[in-house]
Amino acid sequence: MTARTGVQFPCARPPEDLRPFARAAEAAGFDELWVVEDCFFAAGPSSAVAALAATDSLTVGMGILPAVARNPAFAAMELATIERLYPGRVLPGFGHGVADWMRQVGAFPESQLAALEEVAVAVRRLLAGERVTVHGRHVHLDAVRLDHPPAVAPPVSLGVRGPRSLAVAGRVADGTILAEGSSPAYVRWAVEQIAAPGPHRVTVFAWWGPTLDDVRPTVARALAKARNDVQRLPLGIQADVDAWRAGGADPAAVPDEWVHLLALVGDPAPGRDALADAGAHTVVLTPVALDPW
Repeated sequence: MTARTGVQFPCARPPEDLRPFARAAEAAGFDELWVVEDCFFAAGPSSAVAALAATDSLTVGMGILPAVARNPAFAAMELATIERLYPGRVLPGFGHGVADWMRQVGAFPESQLAALEEVAVAVRRLLAGERVTVHGRHVHLDAVRLDHPPAVAPPVSLGVRGPRSLAVAGRVADGTILAEGSSPAYVRWAVEQIAAPGPHRVTVFAWWGPTLDDVRPTVARALAKARNDVQRLPLGIQADVDAWRAGGADPAAVPDEWVHLLALVGDPAPGRDALADAGAHTVVLTPVALDPW
């Protein structure tokens, strides 16, 4: 299986760098450019529009929009507008949002899982031109229909990690976005959890840097966070990761093997192809340096 290749615009770069970055990505032959909506950097939809306007044919993904940050009707309006302006070039993605950030802005829901599923279902139905009435645990819409739905609804993906959330993605979304630190073993496991009944797009973000020492600090920061542990379970290294944490979580002590398992180093093609063989349709390179060119 051959995967499409994308590149992510680093959120630490200021928004005014996005348009030249997008043009450079298109000139370099990337299939896709992905923008993120991490708190509190730059907004996803407006960033996507800027990248689309600056390029001719590049596909632009949004990975991910926190599902609880917008009313789904207004999220659907934004996505429908972008899709109508740039048909076939938009790949929206929704996710739970980092719990601490969602609490910080007063948007943490009663149930993250229910909120994500209800938002995904409502947005997809609205983009399909349906009139939607729903009164769920999180989403409440009363006969809402878009006046300008897109001719063809863009595929909506969910950016998730754990088994229950992956199952929701397989049930109600068009695709799944897997975060950085996804090894081929994790991708295969995630595809099993997704268990989509039909075609389902799997997008995998992957850290990318020229040398092991460039990538190692980024991998170490991720390994230090327990919320990412599910991505390591298929690798059988969790006991060693726990011991590394207990010993002080020294980035220099992260073995080369772990870096190669969790990131792409040097020529990204072999790692991209391994992720594709595991089930990835697109591999999105996340540069660990702010200027990857």
